Amino acid sequence: MKVKNITNIIEEFAPLSYQESYDNSGLIVGNHNDEVTGVLICLDCIEEILDEAIAKNCNMVVAHHPIVFSGLKQLNGKNYIERTVIKAIKNNIAIYAAHTNLDNINNGVSFKIAAKIGVKNCQVLQPKKSLLSKIVTYCPVDKANEVRTAMFNAGAGNIGNYDECSYNIEGTGTYKGRVGTNPYAGITGEAHQEKETRIETIVSNHKVNEVVNGLILAHPYEEVAYDVYQLENKHPNVGSGVVGELEEVEGEIDFLNRLKKDLNTDCVRFTNLRGKQIKKVAICGGSGSFLLDDAIASGADVFITGDFKYHQFFDADNQIIIADVGHYESEQHTNELIYEILNEKIPNFAVRLTEKNTNPVNYL
Repeated sequence: MKVKNITNIIEEFAPLSYQESYDNSGLIVGNHNDEVTGVLICLDCIEEILDEAIAKNCNMVVAHHPIVFSGLKQLNGKNYIERTVIKAIKNNIAIYAAHTNLDNINNGVSFKIAAKIGVKNCQVLQPKKSLLSKIVTYCPVDKANEVRTAMFNAGAGNIGNYDECSYNIEGTGTYKGRVGTNPYAGITGEAHQEKETRIETIVSNHKVNEVVNGLILAHPYEEVAYDVYQLENKHPNVGSGVVGELEEVEGEIDFLNRLKKDLNTDCVRFTNLRGKQIKKVAICGGSGSFLLDDAIASGADVFITGDFKYHQFFDADNQIIIADVGHYESEQHTNELIYEILNEKIPNFAVRLTEKNTNPVNYL
């Protein structure tokens, strides 16, 4: 098992292209071709995590938070970031982070929180734009199904909960092969008309090359005509936060008490109660204050996240209850999520969950 085998599994689930522009998800320390003896999963890769990895014979750490966010100009151990990187290099330990790409993907971090507290029928709260493309190609009518299937198999045609979506229309294509060509139909040097099917389908940007390669391999023409258009559509399965519903309504205090218990947090900071039952719930793991307007617009009764500042609590304005459970507390189950992603693909490999609590915040 190599480092790249581990990273490929994670990135198949949560592509790096889905991370935010400020983020640094991916392989931070190490070589993709290094052999892996074991993987340790954690929320924060700090020095004590590396000590645990060494003790457990794990030479790869998969963390949610990147240990390095911005460039390092020096490595002399003057802070915990540099000390962690130096220790990883000295002990030949690879460090990988799956951060906002794991936050933004369908069934990612916020979906995991929703499952923990019994929120059902979840949808992305703030879908991302500019992540989709449309691919159009033209092929002989009798080869349309073959080409279309190749595109679907390469990852095209998904819209929400529907697969193999496309639009097809028949028309007439024209061409004249030059000297040295071997046209699928017609004669070299003579103008030819061919009944063709125009195939349109949609694809996530990170799969465009795979889909184009698939259609070219399946297409009977020597020169394949195709177009790729960038779309501004919102991606229904990629974005920040989730919103869903409880199976049964709950009283506000009852819900907040259960929330504290289910997320195993020592403190829930919340805004004024509204005297309403809780049914619709918005969630964002980590720092989610930027989604408050979206949570209100969704009609949610409560918004669960972390890292709200004092003055931001006023912005609830009695339109919603903000329930701040803490950054670490909201994301602590991300370890389980990463474990499940890897264990599904490599159930017999040494993948372990950290036993360390890396939360830098303590409560008295």
